[in-house]
Amino acid sequence: MSTATPPSTPHVADSHDLIRVQGARVNNLRDVSVEIPKRRLTVFTGVSGSGKSSLVFGTIAAESQRMINETYSAFLQGFMPTLARPEVDLLDGLTTAIIVDQERMGANSRSTVGTATDANAMLRILFSRLGQPHIGSPNAYSFNVPSVKATGAITVDRGVGRTKTEKATFTRLGGMCPRCEGMGSINDIDLSALYDDSLSLNEGAITIPGYSMEGWYGRIFRGCGYFDPDKPIGKYTKREQHDLLHREPTKIKIDGINLTYAGLIPSIQKSFLAKDIDALQPHIRAFVERAVTFTTCPECAGTRLSKEARSSKIKGKNIADACAMQISDLAAWVRGVKEPSVTPLLAGLQHLLDSFEEIGLGYLSLDRPSGTLSGGEAQRTKMIRHLGSSLTDVTYVFDEPTIGLHPHDIQRMNKLLLQLRDKGNTVLVVEHKPEAIAIADHVVDLGPGAGTDGGTICYAGSLNGLRASGTSTGRHLDDRAALKETVRTPTGKLEIRGATANNLQDVDVDVPLGVLVVVTGVAGSGKSSLVRSSIPAGAGVVSIDQGAIRGSRRSNPATYTGLLDPIRKAFAKANGVKPALFSANSEGACPSCNGAGVIYTDLGMMAGVAAGCEDCEGKRFQASVLEYRFGGRDISEVLAMSVTEAEKFFGTGEARTPAAHAILDRLADVGLGYLSLGQPLTTLSGGERQRLKLATHMAEKGGVYVLDEPTTGLHLADVEQLLGLLDRLVDAGKSVIVIEHHQAVMAHADWIIDLGPGAGHDGGRIVFEGTPADLVAGRATLTGEHLAAYVAG
Repeated sequence: MSTATPPSTPHVADSHDLIRVQGARVNNLRDVSVEIPKRRLTVFTGVSGSGKSSLVFGTIAAESQRMINETYSAFLQGFMPTLARPEVDLLDGLTTAIIVDQERMGANSRSTVGTATDANAMLRILFSRLGQPHIGSPNAYSFNVPSVKATGAITVDRGVGRTKTEKATFTRLGGMCPRCEGMGSINDIDLSALYDDSLSLNEGAITIPGYSMEGWYGRIFRGCGYFDPDKPIGKYTKREQHDLLHREPTKIKIDGINLTYAGLIPSIQKSFLAKDIDALQPHIRAFVERAVTFTTCPECAGTRLSKEARSSKIKGKNIADACAMQISDLAAWVRGVKEPSVTPLLAGLQHLLDSFEEIGLGYLSLDRPSGTLSGGEAQRTKMIRHLGSSLTDVTYVFDEPTIGLHPHDIQRMNKLLLQLRDKGNTVLVVEHKPEAIAIADHVVDLGPGAGTDGGTICYAGSLNGLRASGTSTGRHLDDRAALKETVRTPTGKLEIRGATANNLQDVDVDVPLGVLVVVTGVAGSGKSSLVRSSIPAGAGVVSIDQGAIRGSRRSNPATYTGLLDPIRKAFAKANGVKPALFSANSEGACPSCNGAGVIYTDLGMMAGVAAGCEDCEGKRFQASVLEYRFGGRDISEVLAMSVTEAEKFFGTGEARTPAAHAILDRLADVGLGYLSLGQPLTTLSGGERQRLKLATHMAEKGGVYVLDEPTTGLHLADVEQLLGLLDRLVDAGKSVIVIEHHQAVMAHADWIIDLGPGAGHDGGRIVFEGTPADLVAGRATLTGEHLAAYVAG
């Protein structure tokens, strides 16, 4: 007689299927409580600055990483970054978080796509095993390893009490080109840009940024004893000139303090030239471009490798040739290498290269400097190591993974995100694009506004529920920008002839002036190459790239935009004192917290603690400075104002300050009216930083504006405001050229230039130029197909 099987009760371990957040107060979050399903794909939406990153990165991911770090010994924790506990009442159900953000990859000029992934290391091992002639270990193929030769005495042990001293020579073959030291280029420094030889050091002869005689450099130059600081540099002897310019780092003692003296050229090479030029601060980059001439190394022809490394080949190609190939071509070449002894290595390399193609980066090459990758490319490069990973039940956190992707490429990215979820992982995505939001299992919408008007959960549930929710995201989710009935007539044209930069294939194109031009095409098709090489910044061209704005916790919108200067001068003039008093980074700073507003206590291996300064109560200024008023307000009250409030304050009445009002107008123009003037830059979202940079560049005088993906980090509602700003620029007589993938910007254009048809060497050609209506009607390109589907709804 059979018995019915009793219904099985779920195992208690299976009940932990939610990440619970209660009372989150990081940045602008206002006691946020939410439950997020595990092993599902959850998309976080909301206007830029609503608190998405504060919840996902600043709360959930930060606490997960902090708790993992705490599992290590106190000794190891001392070498790790110290992470403070997020301000939250309860976090439950966390799993290991893997963060894949938009941070640019290292700005070290020695870092390439190959070294930043495992591809270069695998290729070096492959060549050390199969390369002919055989030259040595994998280090012999590394441009970061110099060749070393040493001779000396060694002691040989001959048994108990018997030793013998012998002369020995040690040689290690590295792959670094000795001429350029593995940089691929050599530099020539213009000495007249370093100093004025008619002046002495004490008279301010040195013109290098940061080399002031009033600081440590002055102390070192005066106390080193190698030359007379009161003697004009033009009258130095050869020895004195050598010590000033070329002396290698030397330990010296000045006033009982141990210091290091180095000549100007070694110092510049270490502090400026060892970094990627694009990552330098603008004034330092301007100095480097003025003082230093870079040319391709004549010895290695820019490959960075020694002649021995270049002589070793597999199937007629050396490692430099392999790294210079487009990754999709390199993958095909590796498939043709058949050698049983290295089969596992070839399989691993093949999988890695195929992952590049799968993620849409097959157009890159392994020798591409990693500092030149866009934020989206850098994020996808970091994703590669997670594709095919054996890890499951971890939380992957992505920050707008569709940035820099053509609508055609977004489908591929969606597939990869779903693959990660289907392996049993929790995938959290901060996103604005409707195509990416569409694949969500669960949506969390923050808002309703930005900054102090945001920080609350407006909706949590399914995608269909979001559409019916009435939130800002729900209302705009199905918005479609219509094609313009009439387009503007160009006032002229910019002729580009024979463009061959990077993958461009002898491109000829006329760019209309006086209208809104959108340059589009799949990722890697040559858009940026065409615009940047043919329309360089300067000479009436204002170029606004994707580079992240940099700033410490002392930087804020007022300091970054230059707004603080007219404000300080207005306060100083009204009160008859120095402007420096009204800077929290200068004389007016509170002495207890040095103008930070908080006091940071370093607790060694534990997370540092930030406590509000009791003396200035977080206002950052000395009490005596706060007694000075302008328009009835002190400086701390002005910095606490929002942009909208400050715009009214400086626009009329006794506080009227035209210079400050003009900057505030531009900030309001880009939709940052809610931002506090004194809010630290470190607390701003990606979209807020993008618009802050846009507002700053709007002050530059120029007839042509070139914008590289200005919709980065912008909510659907913010894109409308951006289009209005672009229209106002064109209506004011400017020419606006936008590199963009967003269909709303394409539909709004007067003229479209579409590159393709593919990426890398499959692109680099003009596949369409004309009006958006003609592009939609023809549907002859990938862009045309997607734009037609977009406007049709």
